[in-house]
Amino acid sequence: MKKGIVILLLIFEGVVMHVSSQDFLWKAGVYNFFDNAEFAGSKFNIPQTMAGVHLAPEIGMLWDDNHRIFAGFDAMHEYGSDKAVDFFDPIVYYHFAGKQFRFFAGAFPRKQVLDKYPRIFFQDSINNYRPTVTGVFWEYDSGGNYMNVWLDWVSRQTHTRRESFFLGWSGKYNLQLFYGQHFGYMLHFAGVMEPVIHEGLHDNILTLTSLGLDLSSKTNFEQLEANIGWAAGLERNRSLGDWHRPQGFLSEVKVEYKGLALYNTFYKGQSRQIFRNDCGSDLYWGDPMYQAKTYNRTDCSILFYKSDVVNIKMTWSLHFTERTMYHQQLFSASFELDHLKKSKQKKYACLWDNWLK
Repeated sequence: MKKGIVILLLIFEGVVMHVSSQDFLWKAGVYNFFDNAEFAGSKFNIPQTMAGVHLAPEIGMLWDDNHRIFAGFDAMHEYGSDKAVDFFDPIVYYHFAGKQFRFFAGAFPRKQVLDKYPRIFFQDSINNYRPTVTGVFWEYDSGGNYMNVWLDWVSRQTHTRRESFFLGWSGKYNLQLFYGQHFGYMLHFAGVMEPVIHEGLHDNILTLTSLGLDLSSKTNFEQLEANIGWAAGLERNRSLGDWHRPQGFLSEVKVEYKGLALYNTFYKGQSRQIFRNDCGSDLYWGDPMYQAKTYNRTDCSILFYKSDVVNIKMTWSLHFTERTMYHQQLFSASFELDHLKKSKQKKYACLWDNWLK
């Protein structure tokens, strides 16, 4: 691991020596997270505490205004670990940034491209433990109306590792205060190279189509919206043949006002992730609580400080399912600088701004 870091630093030095200051780009990020999930007694999730800090520097070069190449790494240290670096992900990618199109290819930060997906697709810990996408992402965006497709190659097939990849797509169309949105992906989870394990080959397809109302632009709220949708899935073990087709109703409510936020999600439908006992989180990246037929989650958050550079947030999450209320406490503190955005930094208004002066 130390050798990999040294090689990346040598690459950085070479890049810096061959580009002018006008073409030189840089980013720097420090991300702290704490997640205490109190799920004792649940048959769907386990009680655990996850905490750590990410260091994610990047440097790059720019040409013709739209073309960029970045190289860096994401190094994560788990609190309480005896290792200096517990997880290390290289970051190397090409980024095209046009007026309406953007394109990524390589190993790039997940939060730049897939942050809109609901938790039924990606649970809380994915950003902390799988911070990069390795593949391609293409998006068309015109005034908040967007559509994208992407590929994330999770695991290359070897004699000991299974082949696994995502193919995903999403989009949104706004019509004044109303909007329609769609999210989808297919996860293919195959066997090892030799011998081929046919009975272990799985497919997991999940889609969510929603209609919503967004009143944020008509009020003083940073967020004030609600949507209702239908989640449809296809899951199968190819050796068994038949598809499992879970269907269900999913609604979201999002409210944010001057540092206080509420986010509620309600699901009612068929149980999902039926092969979790066989494949676990390799096949299912969504929140395991969606194995329940009825599930409600309410996040009550305080955004102590919110800006384009520094964000400090604490959340008390209440999970209602299995005739029980479970608790989860989350805290995050991030510091992120971007050379390209340094002239656009702004601080958002909070109720307690005057208290801190």
